[in-house]
Amino acid sequence: MKKDVSKKTSVKAVKNSGEEQEAPVQDGWNDQQKQINESGSVVTHNHGHTIHCLTIIGQIEGHYISPSQNKTTKYEHVIPQIVAVEEDPEIDGLLMLLNTVGGDVEAGLALAELVAGMKKPTVSLVLGGGHSIGVPLAVAAKKSFIAESASMTIHPVRMNGLVLGIPQTLEYFQRMQDRITNFVTQNSNITKERFTTLSMNTQELVMDVGTVLDGPDAVEEGLIDSLGSLSDAMDCLNSMIEKEKKKRRPGRPKKKQD
Repeated sequence: MKKDVSKKTSVKAVKNSGEEQEAPVQDGWNDQQKQINESGSVVTHNHGHTIHCLTIIGQIEGHYISPSQNKTTKYEHVIPQIVAVEEDPEIDGLLMLLNTVGGDVEAGLALAELVAGMKKPTVSLVLGGGHSIGVPLAVAAKKSFIAESASMTIHPVRMNGLVLGIPQTLEYFQRMQDRITNFVTQNSNITKERFTTLSMNTQELVMDVGTVLDGPDAVEEGLIDSLGSLSDAMDCLNSMIEKEKKKRRPGRPKKKQD
């Protein structure tokens, strides 16, 4: 009887030890799912690199709350994530996935400025669409990609609500447009003149002013660096991270010559 008890105990101990080994994996998966549900982001580990994946989807919500039926990205949720990525020594780089219709101009520019000011490797990938204020966000990364089936809409600044028909209002619009144009042209290969021409195009959109660029056109205009998919963006980011790590590695001391 004692032998049977000891056998049962040992089997139970093995099972318990297996459960203990599996528990951290399950906990990690649950934490990852919780992070995706709450912030639309995930941290991945591969090739010895840790990458934070940030999604910008729907409408970028800024100073005003969007209608409940709209899919939104709240900038007050994204700002702390970008700061955390830059400051966390365990995270090597940022991958930003965009499928946005645009939104609040100042909120979008704030996010774009934060990404552009990061020292860590950053890569953006436009999927579906990167329209309106999504354009500065797409070019803010150190390397930008766009899917062949994706598109980007470039148009002048617009405003909802009460607008005073006075010269000062037009001047304010122009200054805001200049801020967007300057940021885009400083972080991409398109010129100010060409970007302005595309923004003020009256021959393409039926009820609006502007231009819609598909993936190949966005690359040809110099707005986006390359055509590509997720694997291309990941390969590029891993390569950038590896180069950054090599820079930080101390060089071998030179041998003394007799």
